[in-house]
Amino acid sequence: MYRDNTVAVIIPAYNEEDLIVPTLNGVPEWVDRIIVIDDGSKDGTLNAIKECIHLNPRITLIQHEKNQGVGAAIASGYKASLSEGIRYSVVMAGDNQMDPRFIPRLLKPLLKNDADYTKGNRLITSGYREGMSRWRFLGNAVLSFLTKIASGYWQLMDPQNGFTAITIDALNTIDLDNIYSYYGYCNDLLVKLNVYGFRTTDIPIPARYGNEKSKIRYAPYILKVSWMLLRNFFWRLKMKYLVLSFNPIILFYLLGLLISPVSIGLGLFSLYHKFVLGGNLFIRGVLSLLLFIIGLQFLSFAMLFDMQMETTNQPRISVHLPLPAPITNLELEYVE
Repeated sequence: MYRDNTVAVIIPAYNEEDLIVPTLNGVPEWVDRIIVIDDGSKDGTLNAIKECIHLNPRITLIQHEKNQGVGAAIASGYKASLSEGIRYSVVMAGDNQMDPRFIPRLLKPLLKNDADYTKGNRLITSGYREGMSRWRFLGNAVLSFLTKIASGYWQLMDPQNGFTAITIDALNTIDLDNIYSYYGYCNDLLVKLNVYGFRTTDIPIPARYGNEKSKIRYAPYILKVSWMLLRNFFWRLKMKYLVLSFNPIILFYLLGLLISPVSIGLGLFSLYHKFVLGGNLFIRGVLSLLLFIIGLQFLSFAMLFDMQMETTNQPRISVHLPLPAPITNLELEYVE
């Protein structure tokens, strides 16, 4: 237990035979349950987990016969944690990239009832993302912006960070059977948390890159997650501002999303009418420009009001924790 609260660490693993053992062995002794999910691994991951179970009775193994995706694996872990009534559930990757010494930092806002969901942030400083490729950083930056719009958590960064902690109340509210099963599960989860009014916050935590190899193909990954976020954006507007309660924000969004493409289409037609048909550009051009400005204003006001809803209904705490020094010795005490 951690400060009289039960804690589970959920570890999804797929083809991590070389790294799953040090990951499991690094989980602190005060963690009540280690729930590891073998997501249809084709190497020796399952056998390595079973060997650890003999030495550590806190480990619970969930085996997926076929690979279902990291989101589906984490959902299985969340369900197992809920079935045991665990108060706080922490997610760590099975590739030993996340330093367990920082788990108390994720738990602190939850224990103080200042947040319902915490996540790591590697983008706060260049030192924290050391080892992250430029392409990976660019993709993360793009998805950070899209996730802000889709989720309504405008202050969050590094949404791809899978080092997270969540309360039992939040897990009991979210439909765990409907979590995105691919790597974009963390983005999908943020949208669902926002709809139901849960408070989230970033925690500065450095990445620990080593011998792990990313299984993500970034080009299709960004496209798939972007499409998922677009769908989730409209779902969030419908649920949060229409179904669960009514707010005129949805009218500003809809008018902006309707007028803006119409103005762009009219602008393109004006250019066609001028240079192909030889017509007059001025009237059509001015009209399309005015419509575009009006549509942009509607969208700007909608986003502004959306941001105000975040700060009003879901206050975010300011995390003023000292940035830890580079990690060189795993025998150090856990970061509080």
